[in-house]
Amino acid sequence: MRKFDVLTGVAVPLLRANVDTDAIIPSREMKSVSKRGLADGLFAGWRYTAIGGREPNAEFVLNQPAYAGARILLAGENFGCGSSREHAVWALDEYGIHAVVAPSFAPIFQGNCVRNGILPVRLDAATVARLAAVVAPDPQRRLLTVDLVRQQITGPDDIDLPFAIEPEAREMLLEGLDAIDLTLRHRDAIEAFRGRDRGRRPWIYLS
Repeated sequence: MRKFDVLTGVAVPLLRANVDTDAIIPSREMKSVSKRGLADGLFAGWRYTAIGGREPNAEFVLNQPAYAGARILLAGENFGCGSSREHAVWALDEYGIHAVVAPSFAPIFQGNCVRNGILPVRLDAATVARLAAVVAPDPQRRLLTVDLVRQQITGPDDIDLPFAIEPEAREMLLEGLDAIDLTLRHRDAIEAFRGRDRGRRPWIYLS
């Protein structure tokens, strides 16, 4: 998994509450189980003028030149609600979004972010709106920096905001670990248990 430590980039605002995973990537855009080939389907219902089409909707924020190349998404509360589809996170990642800042996340979506190298940052709604306002005059120059090492977001106009994150999630992102990697860190303890258990229940280990 890709490591996450410090990210500086264009921040794009999508301050709608309750954006669900079907809005992030509609089911019609999920044409395979692969993690690749999903970026074009990201926010397809809003990003294009017609269902199934590819003509950009000029009013949608991701299509506005000022926010081209965005790597940070500023979102509304309960972002990623709805289904548990991991494709939503895969689509964000392939598009280039590697951090999402929102007042709250659906728990499964938040876990999927961490397990795919995307940092979910929780800040209150007023603060997220403030970040959107700070970058709005010139998003390509007024960049935000999301620093997981220091657990801070910095930017123009003396923006310096601390954020909290669960220790395990922080470790996974900083070191690029998935759930299996975390388990294997306890390999010695696992093998010690298996050795003891083999002595007590040898029939379990017959092959």
